[in-house]
Amino acid sequence: MEKAEQRQERHPLGACIVTKSVLNKTAKLKWIFREYNGIGTGWVVLGDTDTQEYINQAENFSMVDFTVLAEIEPLVMRIFYMPAGSDLEFCCDETGKYFVDTRTGKKIREVVKHPVQAAFEKNLRFLNKENYDVLFFQNLFRETKNIKTVQMGQGDFPTGSVVLADPFAYLGNTKYQTVLEKSIPKGSYAVELSIMHSDLVGLRIAAAKLKISDQQSVRYEIAMPKGSTIADFNKPGVFSFFGVDTGLACFCDESLAEKYAEFSNTWHKEHGNKNIYHDYFSRLFEDSCKNTPDLQTVSGGFLLWNLPQSSEKIPMFSSGMGDGIYSAYWGFDKDNEIVELIIPFMKPEYF
Repeated sequence: MEKAEQRQERHPLGACIVTKSVLNKTAKLKWIFREYNGIGTGWVVLGDTDTQEYINQAENFSMVDFTVLAEIEPLVMRIFYMPAGSDLEFCCDETGKYFVDTRTGKKIREVVKHPVQAAFEKNLRFLNKENYDVLFFQNLFRETKNIKTVQMGQGDFPTGSVVLADPFAYLGNTKYQTVLEKSIPKGSYAVELSIMHSDLVGLRIAAAKLKISDQQSVRYEIAMPKGSTIADFNKPGVFSFFGVDTGLACFCDESLAEKYAEFSNTWHKEHGNKNIYHDYFSRLFEDSCKNTPDLQTVSGGFLLWNLPQSSEKIPMFSSGMGDGIYSAYWGFDKDNEIVELIIPFMKPEYF
């Protein structure tokens, strides 16, 4: 009864093929491999006493949900996310239970993470370093089979003081938005997005660029917050990044951040407990998607928003894999003039 209840509570994981000897517990799990067989998860399980004659007979196999196998041997959950082509032996000795990759002889004792989780963590370790080579930044905006670029329009910078922030968590909050130390000439500048089509994580914005001039960048350096220089990188209390808590980011002029705060405060006063994203901005993002449906998700990936008070524009866009901390990097030309500002959200090769 207890096992039946546990089975009902556990979410289905997909079908696997298991010999009846393992299911009936007349044999112990011994071999498990994952095929491109088009059946459920692709996992196939054999027992330690299963002979060639036994497995040659189709009636000696059953198709069950992977959770049923996990009830027989919970350790199979460790290897559930291993890719098709995996071929493993289940072992048990004085050191405990584990799997062995029959192709490499490697012992598998730790949980194999979901590919998305593994890629996310690898990406997280890659981000926010002091610098990267020029080729990394160039490749972010080089169109390939999986990378497309889109010009989303021009953002306005009437003072040239640049703010990086999550527009729905921190923009306009002088304590939590990030105002950059370096500024740009007053004006309006094009925003370019690098859109990645990934089989693993779907449609994502890999990077955002604020284009200051048409000159070529020859070097990059991390964009430090106001009051700090490169020499302060990694010093205690100096945060060379900005936080994202709603999955969105923006480039914004400091004066427009103040206007945005005024708009937001007024909107909340007029609409009580309503959510400014769900009850105002979501429709605008969805409308944006209609213009470029092949480059945005149905809920919208980017929006060039007009401030109602002045019609000045603030570019907003999805932040790669979502919430986290991200850094921006200034690009400089051969004369050491600022050319662009880039926020890398993802290293495409990881996804």
